[in-house]
Amino acid sequence: MRNFLSRKLFTILSISLILILVIAGCAPAQQPTDNTTLKVKVGASPVPHAEILAFVRDNLAAAAGLEIEIVEFTDYIQPNLALNDGQLDANFFQHLPYLEDFNAERGTDLVSVASVHIEPLGIYSKTISNLNEVPDGAVVIIPNDATNGGRALNLLAANGLITLKENAGFTATVADIATNPKNLDITELEAAQLVRALDDATLAVINGNYALEGGLVPSKDALALESGENNPYVNILAVKKGHENDEAIELLVKLLNSPEVKAFIEEKYAGSVLPAFGN
Repeated sequence: MRNFLSRKLFTILSISLILILVIAGCAPAQQPTDNTTLKVKVGASPVPHAEILAFVRDNLAAAAGLEIEIVEFTDYIQPNLALNDGQLDANFFQHLPYLEDFNAERGTDLVSVASVHIEPLGIYSKTISNLNEVPDGAVVIIPNDATNGGRALNLLAANGLITLKENAGFTATVADIATNPKNLDITELEAAQLVRALDDATLAVINGNYALEGGLVPSKDALALESGENNPYVNILAVKKGHENDEAIELLVKLLNSPEVKAFIEEKYAGSVLPAFGN
């Protein structure tokens, strides 16, 4: 009797196991469906970065299965700290030389995953209409961060207002000024303050995003504008190292480098912002 019950129990268990395997084999694999929406949280400067992201969010993202949350920052420090701390999935506000300098100074490990656009640096004035009119002793304000400060000095040098020491390069500082024939009073300020301080200076060398935010049109208002050709200051999408291949990040990169975004940049900014991808 005991052997009979054992054989019966074995038979029942065997049949149950076979049924489980059959059902499992027929069930679909537990994988995301085509309708799955990925989410990404991106920190950005209001103009033009957040505007470009908003165009992607409102016109391209939904069809691609991506939900974009945009968090705006008005400085150049907090968006990298927030990205490094995991508060953001990506940020979009800076160029690669700035990112590399930030990593070296702060010990962060952030990387570029896409080149999107160039914002030519410009020289602006409310008191003169031509650089030939710059008076002796004029106050000139430039960004105080290392990469954009050197960039500003090179733009002043390219327009004959100063000369720089040989091999000063794009990391030049005011200590690298070789000659200053007009005795310019060059003052360094936080980049975000330059537009507001323009009233108190003869010239201001202003980053493109802050110029646009301040109501300036770089392609029309700048007395001199940085060339977009072979420009190393391409604005990038950045992530924390190790997240370069996240599915949502790869999808965002694809959308940011799309023909639709290129056309949007060209139409909306009319030369004040230049796409850095595509033909």
